[in-house]
Amino acid sequence: MTDFEIHTFDEIPIGYTKNFSVKIDEKMLDNFANISGDFNPLHMDEQYAKTTQFKGRVCHGMLLASFFSRLIGMYIPGKFSLYFSQSLNFRAPCFIGDDIKITGTVTEKHNSTKMLTLKTVISNQNENCLVDGIAKVIVRD
Repeated sequence: MTDFEIHTFDEIPIGYTKNFSVKIDEKMLDNFANISGDFNPLHMDEQYAKTTQFKGRVCHGMLLASFFSRLIGMYIPGKFSLYFSQSLNFRAPCFIGDDIKITGTVTEKHNSTKMLTLKTVISNQNENCLVDGIAKVIVRD
């Protein structure tokens, strides 16, 4: 995947929004566990997860949050991005088979630092918010 967008700081208006969708599958959880080393049974053991309040395997919250990196690096602003910070609020669980939508909306621009502030949200197919937060991104154009 190398089709990133190229936006300069001046081209990006407040209110600019971009989103994309991803279907969560078991392979993603397995790959993320191998990369992160997080093999918590809530994420990896279906039999155990069925005994919890969630009644099944729950996607790693940080796996979901990693899609914000794609949002910033590929879309807003894309090529000229330098991630500065990201706050995260984990609102609801995500499960294997969920279709998630990752959305970013520019809420502030800081001319002196060429920094954008974005509201970031991940929601599921039922439009329930799973993760939200605030991203700060420097535009290096």
